[in-house]
Amino acid sequence: MHVLVTGGAGFIGSHSVDALIGTGARVRVLDNFSSGKRDNLPAESPQLEIVAGDIRDLATVERCTGGITHVLHLAAQVSVAASVSQPLNSASVNVAGFLNVLEASRKAGVQRLVYASSAAVYGAPRRLPLDEAAPTAPLSPYGLEKLINDQYAELYRDLYGQSNCGLRYFNVYGPRQDPHSPYSGVISIFAQRLRAGAPITINGDGQQTRDFIFVGDVARANVAALQCDTPGVVNIATGRSVTLLDLVGALATTTAKPPQVEHGPPRDGDIRYSAADNTRLVSDLRCCEFVPLERGLYALMADGGSC
Repeated sequence: MHVLVTGGAGFIGSHSVDALIGTGARVRVLDNFSSGKRDNLPAESPQLEIVAGDIRDLATVERCTGGITHVLHLAAQVSVAASVSQPLNSASVNVAGFLNVLEASRKAGVQRLVYASSAAVYGAPRRLPLDEAAPTAPLSPYGLEKLINDQYAELYRDLYGQSNCGLRYFNVYGPRQDPHSPYSGVISIFAQRLRAGAPITINGDGQQTRDFIFVGDVARANVAALQCDTPGVVNIATGRSVTLLDLVGALATTTAKPPQVEHGPPRDGDIRYSAADNTRLVSDLRCCEFVPLERGLYALMADGGSC
């Protein structure tokens, strides 16, 4: 494979680049480095090419798809808060940018396109666990943008016969996730505060449930999706949810410091319970083994709890 990875210098992107290089694939990274970091990528690799550019520039995307067999599209504006405060900018990246990648891939005759969707498309669950046929009701422009991507991808499959698949990531955590970014996961924020001996603030009673999946498992799922022809959307999750209080307890086992937990008021619009059905991930992508939460947390803390 000769794979274009958009957003390849980011958190999930850089781990996916590592996984692809490990398979022997050649990789071209397209990243504008607004949040991704060059240090996340291998210092020297004959299999790796890095291009600085923005997916909103169609000419750049078309140049980068030249000679490419597969595309892994991860570049995005991933902050829910930013999508609310700046919806036009968010849509320009997540909708118009995505359409550039779809169209450039089609014109270049790319064999397979895999892109990052999100569990945010589901909104507040009407039933649990969430499978891919669950009703969608996004609560933010970000969630709506990801749902529009899913609809565009389906249309491109129907109109042009494009082989594509959207991966609906749940709560991804692991090394290289920046706890200081506005869209960082709760684990990296908790880990950073625990290492500093600072109090951990939980909004609400801590009984909220989430499905946390290690970034290495996500990278393997990305590679598996590129290597098969599974269509549609696939939940990327472990199929096991834990409470935030259980999460803090598991984090505490990785250090000698007992956690100081403070409770704040519940956040408006916060989803209380979330659980994923990962049947398609297991059966179609054949991703059957997942890093246990405790082991993933050790890896995160060993990395410094941050990027």
